[in-house]
Amino acid sequence: MKQQANLIRAGQVIEHDGRRWTVLKQQIITPGKGGAFIQVEMRDLKTGNKTNERWRTADSVERLMTEDREYLYSYTDGASLVLMDPETFEQSMIPVDLLGDQAPFLQDNMTINVHLVEGDPVGVELPPHVTLEIIEADPVVKGQTASSSYKPAVLSNGVKTMVPPFIEAGERIVVRTEDASYVERAKD
Repeated sequence: MKQQANLIRAGQVIEHDGRRWTVLKQQIITPGKGGAFIQVEMRDLKTGNKTNERWRTADSVERLMTEDREYLYSYTDGASLVLMDPETFEQSMIPVDLLGDQAPFLQDNMTINVHLVEGDPVGVELPPHVTLEIIEADPVVKGQTASSSYKPAVLSNGVKTMVPPFIEAGERIVVRTEDASYVERAKD
């Protein structure tokens, strides 16, 4: 299906130069002179090579339709994730590289969405939020309450994030899986 280049989003699968690519990042750039263009960082599905490509926003790109299936995460075996189909209980393996920066947020028995193109996995989507424990948080600096101030903290999965000053080590918080940002205190 053809679509305009300015509609490309991370996670989509496109066909370019006779090969299939999964989009990792996209950025629309509007220079001071001339027309806007979109810069896309993408990974070849077969070889795993990354490349950057630029298109004018009016150009059209071939987008491949993906089928989404839900799986339960079982465990990681080397460079592969072992997933279980909740309906048939069959196990299947997909490369951990499909997760990218979101790999640390994977938790046991988490329901994840796998994008398939003709039966081949091309992308993985985690739930938008996960609950994690703070294992290390800097002390509060007095006098920084005039504006919304955040302090660095380390989560139980080793990821560093910024949290409000009232959050202490040992507390559980809800974190956005997309960018590891603080959402709220956990309600459990």
